[in-house]
Amino acid sequence: MPTTEASGRMPVAPGRTRVVLAEVSRREPGADRARAELTQQTRVGEALVRGLVRAQLALALRLSLVVLIGLGGLPLLFAIAPAVSRVTVFGVNLPWLLLGVASFPFLIAVGWAYVRLAERNEQDFTDLVQRPER
Repeated sequence: MPTTEASGRMPVAPGRTRVVLAEVSRREPGADRARAELTQQTRVGEALVRGLVRAQLALALRLSLVVLIGLGGLPLLFAIAPAVSRVTVFGVNLPWLLLGVASFPFLIAVGWAYVRLAERNEQDFTDLVQRPER
C-alpha cells in the first residue's frame, strides 16, 4: 500500500469524518439506580414492570373492543336492518364488501395503531426508568 505521510499511515480522504462512539461513562446516576431496581427484581422494579404490562394489556383490550364492535357489529346491523343488507355497490352486496374487503384495511389500521401506541408505552417506560431522580 502506498503511503504519503511521514508517519507511514494512509492519508484521510478529504470530506471524511472519523466517528467515535460516545463515552459509556456519561450515564446519569439516577438511571443506574432504576436499572438496578429492574435487574435485581426488587419491589420497585416489579412495580415498574407490572405498570408497563398493565398499560400494554389495557391497550390490547381497548383495541380488541374496537375490533369487536367494528366487525362484530356489522352482522348485528344487517340482522336489525335487512334493507341495508340488500344494498348493492358495483353489483356486489354491501355485507360482502364490508366483511370481505373493507375488514382488511380496518384490521391493518388497528394493528398499526396498536404498534404505535405500544411503542409509545414502552418509550414512556424507558423515559421513566432513565429519568434522573430529583
